[in-house]
Amino acid sequence: MPKKSTTNPSPSGRGQGEGAPDGAISPRHLPKGESLEERKARFQKIFSTLHKEYPDARCALEFNNPFELLAATILSAQCTDKRVNMVMPEFRRAFPSAKVVANAELADIEDVIKTTGFYHQKAKSLKSMATDIVEKFGGKVPDTMEELITLRGAGRKTANVVLGDAFGKAEGIAVDTHVTRLSGRLGLTKESEPVKIEQDLMELAKHSQWTLTAHVLILHGRAICDARKPKCSKCSVAEYCPSAGMSGSV
Repeated sequence: MPKKSTTNPSPSGRGQGEGAPDGAISPRHLPKGESLEERKARFQKIFSTLHKEYPDARCALEFNNPFELLAATILSAQCTDKRVNMVMPEFRRAFPSAKVVANAELADIEDVIKTTGFYHQKAKSLKSMATDIVEKFGGKVPDTMEELITLRGAGRKTANVVLGDAFGKAEGIAVDTHVTRLSGRLGLTKESEPVKIEQDLMELAKHSQWTLTAHVLILHGRAICDARKPKCSKCSVAEYCPSAGMSGSV
């Protein structure tokens, strides 16, 4: 059984109201009566615990340079990181630079990335992204949020991944489905939109923790806090989680 949470349950009752598409409590609530400062302190306990549990937390996508990470992140949409990592060796052999991708035929790009799914759209995004990098940024992946999000296929999540893991620059927190789900279940935000979730998490985490926050939440989401059947009995942060013991958990 999970440890009893030290936070107050949501107004709707702990473990009640499940049903959000990402597996979080719906509607989302912040723990009743918890101040922002108290939530910041609770977040630090969660972060510290998860960092100890996943000491080697890092980007799951394999890359050698910013362009490879940007391409891999675009390919990871609606696809597992494991599958993308299987595709990337052939991708980097066929397309070693943005210029090569920009000059490639769409059919040739599609042939390499087909197993990642949605390959027609992804090939167009890759070619457009690479063309802009060559024509607008001198062949180098830009290293600012403002410039990265102008590239096709690169929203804030992708930009945060590239900035944090390829350039070591934390301008935000990458919010994927795991981060969305866990931030809701942990009562760290009542928001469901990625940009708003990111803003709330950035307020709770120290700037130096922004990149790693996404990594530890993603790893915990994969290992323990499953969307359909969370393993609350094995969760190291259950005592800080208002959703601990939620319906459907084991």
